[in-house]
Amino acid sequence: MEKARLDKIIAGEGTYSRREVRLLVRQGRVLVNGVPARSPEDKVVPEAVEIMVDGTVLHCRRYTWIMLHKPAGVLSATEDGRGATVLDLLPPELRRRGLFPVGRLDKDTEGLLLLTNEGGLAHDILSPKHHVDKVYYARTAGCLTEEDCRAFAAGMTLGGGLECLPAGLEILSAGPEGSEGLVTLREGKFHQVKRMLAARGKPVLYLKRVRMGNLPLDPALTPGTYRYLTEDEVESLRNF
Repeated sequence: MEKARLDKIIAGEGTYSRREVRLLVRQGRVLVNGVPARSPEDKVVPEAVEIMVDGTVLHCRRYTWIMLHKPAGVLSATEDGRGATVLDLLPPELRRRGLFPVGRLDKDTEGLLLLTNEGGLAHDILSPKHHVDKVYYARTAGCLTEEDCRAFAAGMTLGGGLECLPAGLEILSAGPEGSEGLVTLREGKFHQVKRMLAARGKPVLYLKRVRMGNLPLDPALTPGTYRYLTEDEVESLRNF
């Protein structure tokens, strides 16, 4: 793992400028693994040490990974003149880190959305060739059938000639008044889940992403809240 200057690491966390970090170090208010830092120019591996300022542990990592429970009504974008974006749900120090959504969720879709500033891994997660599945819980009008499941598994061609890779459809409940199911995709075309179910005559009433790869949405997160991914969770995404 690569070392970096202490002042650069702490400033990258978003709360302090590098000038402020240098002052904090001189005042003995910065601890590295419990020991006062000697110099702002000290080089450390950010993932391998605990850095504290005034007794508060900082989340100082080369890359930041956030799990957000995206609520409906918010756009999956870094900026958009049409309304609030997912970045508006984060505090200022996180918004300064250059985070962006890993893929998109429709404005009226809620659920698991990852935010990061690590472009390479984000690209891999979204690439169909890496087979990182995305799982959605859907409530639909109409009665889902095993024929619908077979159509998903075979791959579908939608209006305009849009071809969809084979996908999974697991029926949780089904009846004439409506159904529930889990849809698993390995790609992320525009409105794909909604368009596939609509093509089967089962329009979506509610949609929520519940898993990406082997990473489930944390049940402790309510819509609009977030948490950092753990080191183990990030590593699992790298290895998936």
